[in-house]
Amino acid sequence: MNQTLSVSSLNNQIKSLLETTFLHVSVEGEVSRPTYHSSGHLYFTLKDADSSISCVMFKGNNKALKFQVEEGMAVVIHGSISVFSPRGTYQINCMMMEPSGSGALAKAYEQLKAKLGAKGYFDVERKKALPRFIRHIALVTSGTGAALQDMLRVATKRWPLVKITLLDTLVQGEGAKFSIASNIAKADALGVDVIIVGRGGGSVEDLWAFNEEVVADAIFASHTPIVSAVGHEIDYVISDFVADLRAPTPSAAIEMILPDSVEMLQRIDSMMERYTLVFGRILRSKEESLEHLKRLFAKRSIDEKLSLWKNEIAILQSQYNDKIALLHREKSRQVSLLQEQIHFQTRQNLAKKEQLLSSYTLALNSKEPTREQKECYAQIVKEGKKIALEKIDEGETFELQTPHTILKAKAVEKRTLKQE
Repeated sequence: MNQTLSVSSLNNQIKSLLETTFLHVSVEGEVSRPTYHSSGHLYFTLKDADSSISCVMFKGNNKALKFQVEEGMAVVIHGSISVFSPRGTYQINCMMMEPSGSGALAKAYEQLKAKLGAKGYFDVERKKALPRFIRHIALVTSGTGAALQDMLRVATKRWPLVKITLLDTLVQGEGAKFSIASNIAKADALGVDVIIVGRGGGSVEDLWAFNEEVVADAIFASHTPIVSAVGHEIDYVISDFVADLRAPTPSAAIEMILPDSVEMLQRIDSMMERYTLVFGRILRSKEESLEHLKRLFAKRSIDEKLSLWKNEIAILQSQYNDKIALLHREKSRQVSLLQEQIHFQTRQNLAKKEQLLSSYTLALNSKEPTREQKECYAQIVKEGKKIALEKIDEGETFELQTPHTILKAKAVEKRTLKQE
């Protein structure tokens, strides 16, 4: 006959059996009803299509998780069976958890990427533009890593004038994420032009510090433009998406932000040639404009002089006209006086001439022949001209003319009378 057991005794035997039998179990299932307690513990149910089991992950193990446990997530948990005797219930005490298939780190990466994307950490509008000419760079990287030497070598070759400040940073292992975030804040306070956050290549675990949220927060809060240069070209970390610029490698970051001094000198030479041509054309154009202005000024000066001269001529013309008018009035007055004098003198002369004519007329009349005598007078005309009798020679013909009669005659004899 079987021994009769008490409830407590049975539960204790079951507890001893289960806990010693299932010290290490790995169970795959789907997470249901995950609950994060204020104490830091995580409670959830793991189930499949036919069954379910309660699970707990205590605070210490929960803090080590790289991802957030979510409803419906397919996971693999590692732990042991624990029995709560007073209630006769059992659960899995979860020591480790990883997503099924892709792994815990990949899941954590995707979860954080989605979370930060929703918060706007990756928005293009918030990304800061890098200065065109960079004078001072802060490097947040390991002081002993090969990445630092690569960056210094490229910087010296491309642009030796740049100033570089190193903030020696732990980039791998425990505490790396806090070291990176802290040095980003310090670099931001230095007033540099650009901050490069990076390291050389490595495994996913080696690069994981750059996938931490605290590092993303530090990059997002920085006022200085940040370049993320982590690992190799195929490696993408969260800092690449949050930073203002992503470089495939640390040395590539220097090449992307610093100009090539040789190329810059060539560009300067080319620019000088273009500027010389342009300035030459501008100078010639300005000289032509200056000459044009000089001609305009000279012309305007002549026009102003002509205008001034015209005004002076107009004034002189007015003065001349006034003087001519005055002179005309004066001469008119003088002419009037002279005319009066001439009229007066003429009347006097005329009176005298009339008196003289009267006396001459009287004298002539006194000597003029009588009428009877006038009838015996005739003019002697030869060849149509009046001629004196003394000029007629013997034998010449001539005419004797009176007002009423013409008589042709011939000198038969000429005698000269003696004067008494």
